[in-house]
Amino acid sequence: MSESGASGSGRGRGRQPGRQGNSGTGGQNPRGGVRRDAQGRERNRGPKRGFSESAPSQRTRRADPARLVAFEVLRAVAAEDAYANLVLPARIRHHGLDKRDAGFATELSYGALRGQGTYDAILARCVDRPLDQLDPAVLDALRIGAHQLLAMRVPAHAALDETVGLARAVIGAGPSGLVNAVLRKVSAHTLDEWLELLLSGEADETQEASVRYAHPEWIVRAFRQSLVAHGRPVSEITELLAADNAAPVVNLVALPGLGNLDEALENGATPGELVEGSALSAGGDLGRLASVREGSTRVQDVGSQLVARALAAVDLAGGGNAGSTAGTADGGERWLDLCAGPGGKAALLGALARQHGATLLANEPAPHRAKLVSQALSAVPHEVWTVRTGDGRDVGTEMAEGFDRVLVDVPCTGLGALRRRPESRWRRSPKDLADLGPLQRDLLKSALDAVKPGGVVAYVTCSPHPAETTAVVSDALRKRDDLELLDAGEALDKVSLTGHLEAGHDLTAQLWPHRHRTDAMFLALIHKKA
Repeated sequence: MSESGASGSGRGRGRQPGRQGNSGTGGQNPRGGVRRDAQGRERNRGPKRGFSESAPSQRTRRADPARLVAFEVLRAVAAEDAYANLVLPARIRHHGLDKRDAGFATELSYGALRGQGTYDAILARCVDRPLDQLDPAVLDALRIGAHQLLAMRVPAHAALDETVGLARAVIGAGPSGLVNAVLRKVSAHTLDEWLELLLSGEADETQEASVRYAHPEWIVRAFRQSLVAHGRPVSEITELLAADNAAPVVNLVALPGLGNLDEALENGATPGELVEGSALSAGGDLGRLASVREGSTRVQDVGSQLVARALAAVDLAGGGNAGSTAGTADGGERWLDLCAGPGGKAALLGALARQHGATLLANEPAPHRAKLVSQALSAVPHEVWTVRTGDGRDVGTEMAEGFDRVLVDVPCTGLGALRRRPESRWRRSPKDLADLGPLQRDLLKSALDAVKPGGVVAYVTCSPHPAETTAVVSDALRKRDDLELLDAGEALDKVSLTGHLEAGHDLTAQLWPHRHRTDAMFLALIHKKA
């Protein structure tokens, strides 16, 4: 879980302005006399208390807008199976948050989602019933409170009062009492102290990593297996898990030949270190940038930028060896993005195709996602691209050997993007690997049927799991004798600014959050022999 420095500023208020607490009345109740509890102790004895300065009847009864946004995001994720990165911007705009409050809401939303496993283990020690018997809305409020208390620089009394006020305003007075009692227990220990308590038993390495780094045990095991499969030492597991819990930097790309980063750089962005035409955003509402609104500058992870550029840079005339980006594609080439939605890679490929005198067909089976692809490509001259709405598994038959370069970014578990989509770690299960495997193999077969002899297919996943990466590629190669692997690591190096990513292993390539500060993108470049 990350700690936000900005999150504490301006968020330390425990009461609403104008509300009078007992600390201002010397412990007297409004009718005179000292307020005492059932044991005869004085209640609310002023600021020496480490928590609320107000009596329950005097605490805030309204929901702080930033915390309300975070609560609404968690509710949408849990109740509607929504994605936080799609819900959050809309809720920020709906509530009219300024930049500071928007930053607070973002950290609170993503932090509570990232740390859910750890926080739930702590909350289970503080609640007198199984967590699945709690009202789901109450549990989300408790997660929000726990993240403030344990991982943000928010004063304890403010975290407690504002979260209880949130619960009172949007859930009810009764549940707010439970939230108050439970969060007081949570605040009795720091996060490190809680982890020591939780792990004081006989937890094995996997169980300990699962609790400490808030990842399901099966994902911890899967990541260990993935590191070894892609030539990395298993000892990097703690770095990988920690990288998943770090707030990701927003990556920007200026579409080659169409956009520029001048406006973004003037507004605090810094040039990207891994790929040409990229930048690291300082955050805030990127929609205010004209180039982003026009689509010539886009939000896109650097890993996605690298794999798209690597495909465009393969020197087909040279027998499939990776070459420079300059003049690699002959005029008239046809390119295919087989699984194009929502359109990020398609937009970059379209811009690159325009530079190389090629055309792009972007295929997407879902009509609403196909519209998103068209919108993403709108900044690219329309004569360069076409969007097809249809099953990608049919393209290899209907358009056999019709394309020079094919990108097949298959549907996958998304284990490589958990830092950007933290809720996915709690939604996915090992069953998803088995369910997705046949689709991934069918789509790769279609891509291989669709590419011309002498052409190349880029098989891409946003997952490092060998069941979705090397196993799928090995199966395809084993069934045909007209295919060969190109050196994907070398191809990535040649389109990167560093020229030495150390991502290659056995001719495939795997990017990592803890090594490259990208999503964990996998790339295999498969050449169909002429």
